[in-house]
Amino acid sequence: MELRVLKYFLAVAREKSVTGAAHRLHVTQPTLSRQLKDLEDELGQRLFIRGSHHVSLTAEGMLLRQRAEEIMTIVDKTRSDFSAKHRIAGDVYVGGGESEAMSLLAQVIHDVRGRYPAIRFHLYSGNAEDVMDRLDRGTLDFGVLIQPVDISKYDAMPLPHKDVWGLLMPFDHPLAAKKGVAPDDLNGIPLILSRQVLQYGATENPCLQWLGKPVSELDIAATYNLIFNAALLVRSGVGCAVTLDRLVPVGVNSGLAFRPFVPKLESSLDIVWKKGQFFSPAATAFLDALQKRLETQQRL
Repeated sequence: MELRVLKYFLAVAREKSVTGAAHRLHVTQPTLSRQLKDLEDELGQRLFIRGSHHVSLTAEGMLLRQRAEEIMTIVDKTRSDFSAKHRIAGDVYVGGGESEAMSLLAQVIHDVRGRYPAIRFHLYSGNAEDVMDRLDRGTLDFGVLIQPVDISKYDAMPLPHKDVWGLLMPFDHPLAAKKGVAPDDLNGIPLILSRQVLQYGATENPCLQWLGKPVSELDIAATYNLIFNAALLVRSGVGCAVTLDRLVPVGVNSGLAFRPFVPKLESSLDIVWKKGQFFSPAATAFLDALQKRLETQQRL
């Protein structure tokens, strides 16, 4: 399986047309069609459903697309690392959940770019499961993980930030009149929960412990992995979202309100990377800058 053929496959998957992909790739349509047929023969799977005017992916084709995109990301990272052999340049891939702590990384990225303008940063947003999967596959250099999550298989650095848990609700919700939300206040309220919260047992998860009930006894209206779309459900009256503070605009104009949990519930954060990982000069520059900023903050 050649990288060139994977590139051809991805072009057709994105264009949904052999003709359009051939034009973009500057190859003839018969050549492209033959390469795709050879790829299907090599894998022993049908990858495309061919229509009169467009093509779509089979289930096997969608799997190959995911794998091919990961392979091309690693190839691009490798080329970038080697091209930067004699200078501080290249690409750094950072993933993380939605958190105010990402503002610290934004400051570090600003510092690094100021010193090494040839370094490019690529951010990926996802929950802990998504980020760890990409770390393990080698498509991310670093991941910012919000507790609770098992980070024992990674090297890690704690970040000096704690996220505050609470309830996101419609602006005119009765609980918006309170300064904080207690567990008993949630009785009878449909909840929208992060899938990361639901991923762990109650004995291991501070958020579920705070709620004080087994998952089976909660009225879960919906789940989410990133809060933006969940906030749309809240605004539409589907339920109230258990989430972290300062992730979405609140107030009369947004139609949303946030109230922290009482007693207070916080989550710490860590930036992690694979144990024994060899860092490119660009990734090393980022990690060094982060460590220096954290040391400076500790001295203040």
